[in-house]
Amino acid sequence: MGRRRLLALVPALAIVTGCSLPSGEEAQTPTLEAPDTVLTTVQPTRQDLTNAISLTGKVSIDPVFGIVSPVSGEIRWASRQPTGLPAEEELWVASIWKDGEPHAVNVPIGAIYAGRLAADKTKVTEGMPVVSAKHSGYAIVAEISSEHAYRLTDSVESVKAQIKNGPGPFDCKPLGAIAALPAGTVPAAPEPTGTPDPAEPQNPGGGGSEATGLRLVCTAPNDVKLINGVEVTLEMVTAKAAGVLVLPVEAVAGSQGKGKVDLVDANRQRTTVDVELGLTDGKVVEIKSGLKGDETVAIPGPNLPDAPPQDAGGGSGAPGLVGVGG
Repeated sequence: MGRRRLLALVPALAIVTGCSLPSGEEAQTPTLEAPDTVLTTVQPTRQDLTNAISLTGKVSIDPVFGIVSPVSGEIRWASRQPTGLPAEEELWVASIWKDGEPHAVNVPIGAIYAGRLAADKTKVTEGMPVVSAKHSGYAIVAEISSEHAYRLTDSVESVKAQIKNGPGPFDCKPLGAIAALPAGTVPAAPEPTGTPDPAEPQNPGGGGSEATGLRLVCTAPNDVKLINGVEVTLEMVTAKAAGVLVLPVEAVAGSQGKGKVDLVDANRQRTTVDVELGLTDGKVVEIKSGLKGDETVAIPGPNLPDAPPQDAGGGSGAPGLVGVGG
């Protein structure tokens, strides 16, 4: 019996002995690279670039869309009540006055005037939604998340739609502006001067249009069958550019307008420089100015500066501020 116990201990002892380190050696713990370490580099390249965004939408009935100001100036509203009926011709609802000249704002044919998005005789800017309108009938609506907001431009080159388990792909015609709209208002109806005609709708616009998030509204060709509520996949192309200078998005801090990149010299030292950014497809971003094209650029790009320390001593009580004083 004692011999069998001794033989059973031998394999266990061999396993323990095999896992031990030679005398004088210690286990090495892997360490992380310093935050500013240049892990890799890249040089700018040139390529054709398309700013395309994939969206998920749904078929909707009578969706609200926005109509923008054609210029910057002062808006002056026409004395017009919503009728609740689609416009049979372009419906003039306001003028934007700039340098003594009026610029018309019209509700398009087939849409319903739904409300004002700016007060009379106030300043508006070019491209700002000033009128809400309702499309009469079926349309496709895609809500746009904030992560895509700065990839959008003032115009849309094309939209392709594919209905889930249905028709497509087909061209989808955008309506109005891609914008988040505040709740629209309608002007007060004038006091009646006589007996109202019961056949005439009385201020059918009600309290105006509803508020919306950032959205795209587009219409399908007449021969495409739509069913309210079905899901649709959209690809929206907002701009194209040929032979532009690009960098991987990982090399750039920022994604629209102004940005920064880190140049790397022969000694692997970083120098942060400002660049002007253009289109992006989510993988590379256009460098409009700030680089010649022969630079060596660090990946990852520059880090954002750390937030200032909080005042732990009570201070003035203002959140996020460092107290100052004598």
